[in-house]
Amino acid sequence: MLALNLIRGCLPVYLLATSLGFAESTLTVAHHDPIEIDSTLTLAKVIDSTLEKYPDTNWLKALEDEAGAIAQRSQSWTAGSAKAGLFFQEATSGTLHYADANVQVPLWNLGQRDAEQAVAQQAGTSAQTQSAAIKLRVAGLVRAALWDMELQKIRFDQAKAEVAIYEQLQDKISRRVELGDLPRSDVLLAQTELLQKRSALTQAEAELMHARKRYSTVTQSTKVPANYRETLADLAEIEQNHPALVAMNSQIARKQAEINAIKAIGSGQTDVSVGINTDHGPDERSNKTESFNIALSIPFGGSAHLAPQVAAANVELNKLIAEREQLYRDLEQAHHEAGHNLEVNQAEQLIADELKQVAEEHLKMTELSFAVGEIDLMDLLKIQSRTQQAILNAKERAVMLQRDQALYNQAVGVLP
Repeated sequence: MLALNLIRGCLPVYLLATSLGFAESTLTVAHHDPIEIDSTLTLAKVIDSTLEKYPDTNWLKALEDEAGAIAQRSQSWTAGSAKAGLFFQEATSGTLHYADANVQVPLWNLGQRDAEQAVAQQAGTSAQTQSAAIKLRVAGLVRAALWDMELQKIRFDQAKAEVAIYEQLQDKISRRVELGDLPRSDVLLAQTELLQKRSALTQAEAELMHARKRYSTVTQSTKVPANYRETLADLAEIEQNHPALVAMNSQIARKQAEINAIKAIGSGQTDVSVGINTDHGPDERSNKTESFNIALSIPFGGSAHLAPQVAAANVELNKLIAEREQLYRDLEQAHHEAGHNLEVNQAEQLIADELKQVAEEHLKMTELSFAVGEIDLMDLLKIQSRTQQAILNAKERAVMLQRDQALYNQAVGVLP
């Protein structure tokens, strides 16, 4: 589907070797959000550590506890709590005493316990798949934060390089003005361009700090892996083992198990009661009777009362099914867009590299022409600006290709 295998070997290594130098010697603004490169850190480790601190961790733990509680209930020999009863009666004349003690135990209906155990099993599976889906979501946040920070670092470095270039240019122009080769208006023009470049550097620095803060907010850490490039997982379509789909399917399976468990309740629980009673008169000569009894209480005719619960659960089930269908469509759309973005950026990378080469050659010719007085300063500044923009575009496209590979893996549900 995607002719992108060449991307893996053709991008410059310097992207992550040089542009990740996060410690700047000089900053234009005192505000600084530090980032530390950790050579022992990997992208997978960053995702795992971020997941441990992610707000949904307590919710995932609650899902596991719920699954354990359901399993404990399904393993019980009784369908509910047992009840103990005690009854005593004495006639007002004092000639009759009657006492009765019993224990009442609710029994599982036929197949009800198996249905409850199925709910427990599906609840445990759902808790695990929800954890995998949350991990994929966290991976997306980390990937986006890392590559956003990378792009902002490229722009910051380029802005800093342009300031240095225009400072050197201003010095040259100032000397030529002093020698009378150029008019004094050219100094003002050069100063204006330099100030604009310094303003752009300040803005680029601010965006870099914002990107760093977003990363540290997501990961709750200031450490960055030295290398977080990914190998492209080129898939023809969204597979059924996508963590988001698996999580949704597990919710559907659990809801279906819950419906089966509700149906297994039937008209209610059958109760068995075991007890003893005594009956005797006021004196020793009276007949004294003690007896042992067993009672069975079987409910019936309760389907009309159970139907609303089944119907409500069916509503929730069908809502989950609808959400799954929409989720699959969204994943397909994201997969298509991610693949298309890769193809577009691959083509744009080739153009940007060629344009950079042409612009640099043009700039050399323009600088020579300016040196001999064939063109004025305004023309030189225009060519200089175009060249620097072409250099920036080439660097950005190289980073965007690596970023889009990571985002493609995210779209198809592949973790590093």
